Amino acid sequence: MQTGFVGLGAMGAHMARNLHRAGLLTGVWNRTSSKATELAQELRCHAFTSLSELAGNCEAVVICVSADEDLRAVIAGLDPGLSPNMIVIDCSTVGAGTARDMHDKLAALGVGFLDCPVSGGVEGARAASLAIMAGGEEPVFARALPILERLGKTITYFGASGAGQAAKATNQIMCAGIIQAVAEAMAFAHAEGLPLDRLIDTLGKGAGSSWYFVNRAPFMANQRFPAGFRVRLHDKDLRICREMAAQRGAHLPVVESTLQQYAQLIERGFGDEDISAIYRLKSALFPGGNV
Repeated sequence: MQTGFVGLGAMGAHMARNLHRAGLLTGVWNRTSSKATELAQELRCHAFTSLSELAGNCEAVVICVSADEDLRAVIAGLDPGLSPNMIVIDCSTVGAGTARDMHDKLAALGVGFLDCPVSGGVEGARAASLAIMAGGEEPVFARALPILERLGKTITYFGASGAGQAAKATNQIMCAGIIQAVAEAMAFAHAEGLPLDRLIDTLGKGAGSSWYFVNRAPFMANQRFPAGFRVRLHDKDLRICREMAAQRGAHLPVVESTLQQYAQLIERGFGDEDISAIYRLKSALFPGGNV
């Protein structure tokens, strides 16, 4: 199934490369056209000048953009080139309601739509080891599986449209709590004068370990936070979680606490750093700690 890829950010570019290695990638499109041109030259595929042109030359389209309004704009751009039996696979993190809206819009055209948000960071995108959470019609999921298998190792169908985004929202709440706990623990360890490299190696094999501890505690130890998952993006995702919970009459303390701390980071100019930058605030809890 010849596939076009839309959205060549930190994760999207790697995902497109993996489709290319599998012989599935027809071409790419990106809002900043220079990124599409550069990657197309690298992969020797086509850099489409418009979304409708990409849709008209593909059987499937994979999308990886930042926000709900971006997804809506991409779907509108694809619309003139779409044809019945095509599949649109959205790997962005957006609201479940937005996913259902896009499903209904495309179903009216005879086009299948799957919300397939991913988890695993830039590392997972590069290694094609992402966890993929799918929502939509099960026959469409079955048809899309050969594409999804080139992007991730754990691919799970959760149910009707919007279910993939609900699963991803669950993941983002977990990430909020875990990154806070890891940062707080690392600030404590630093204040205690422990050798952080040995601590990370040891605790990474213990009961309190997590993906974030193993992969982001070294950022904290070095006090450098290169963007893997930006503060601004997780802030956006947690606002989606807050809205979804509010619709069910719930208040989520972990989400609210993390949003408050992200607001401080963004205000101080750290919004484009990795979310492990929350260590800046946890370190400041100890005398002599810095933000």
